[in-house]
Amino acid sequence: MHKLISFVISESHRLKKGEAVELRPLESAPPYYKSTMPQQYAMVEEKAKVGGRDVKFLVRAYPPENILVEATVEIDDAFSKETFKLREALIDACQKISQKHGGELELSEEYSIALVSGYDGDPEQFLNKKQAIASFLKSEIQKLDDQEIEYTLSKQIKYANNDLVIVDWDGAFVFDTEGKIDDIIDLFQTANLQLLRYRILDRKLDDRLRKVTKFAHAPKLKIQFYKHNKELRHAFQEVIETRSMAIADFEAIERDIKLIGDWYSARLYDLISKKFKLDDWRKTIQEKLDSLEDIYNIVSENFSISSRQFLELIQIILFFVLQAGWFVLLVLEFLYFTEK
Repeated sequence: MHKLISFVISESHRLKKGEAVELRPLESAPPYYKSTMPQQYAMVEEKAKVGGRDVKFLVRAYPPENILVEATVEIDDAFSKETFKLREALIDACQKISQKHGGELELSEEYSIALVSGYDGDPEQFLNKKQAIASFLKSEIQKLDDQEIEYTLSKQIKYANNDLVIVDWDGAFVFDTEGKIDDIIDLFQTANLQLLRYRILDRKLDDRLRKVTKFAHAPKLKIQFYKHNKELRHAFQEVIETRSMAIADFEAIERDIKLIGDWYSARLYDLISKKFKLDDWRKTIQEKLDSLEDIYNIVSENFSISSRQFLELIQIILFFVLQAGWFVLLVLEFLYFTEK
């Protein structure tokens, strides 16, 4: 039996959280596995025709601001060009349903998994169809170079002799004799969710950096007049909130993944995260957080310096006003006595 599973995860601000969806642990997973995975909540189920097929779409929420749309269909041949076309149609349908529920097209991640089950022997028997597998994994219909095919198929992991998972950026091939891969799908969805969250956080940090950089380059005296400006106060409030959220999110992700330990689930997730370059995203975001903190410190220091300079300027002005006042009194007094 062959199946095609496609899903889209998007940012959405119109989530309606339903009942929690029960997670089914991976093979050889620790007892606390369920508590380490992001919780999904059922929203609705929808049906639509895709490629002449009746397809059921599961719509689920990842609170507070992410939505998942998933579709599963049985197919005749996971290695055929028809499956490649059906995959594109399923992704397009998932995107449309996601947008209907507030999902953003630009801030979304899409992924497809081809499942091959019900076979006898080891899954390596299917590797004579390398070109079709690599094309599916890369969403690339043109014929690929042999070296590119070998590189693509090298990112794989086995648990037993009769199963195999091959991972790439846009898709995965899963060979499992029983076809029970809900746990594996959960891991792929979790990795795509983390990738999307990093993209969203990266964009927010870019926006905050643009807003506060102008204050770092402003003249010190000019900054003093910004101090009571709503724009500046709002920018600094966003900086603090964004940085706090990022640190909390980073710590939660690292803690949860470490809890899984050196089990099959952790090794599969590690393979997926390397393919998605999640470590590079984490480093990039951390660098931007450090830059944000540096700019914050520079502007805060300028506030302090400009405040002292401003007070000193006021003292000088008041001193001259006082001297002018004394001078006026002396003139008046002189005129008074000369008139007598």
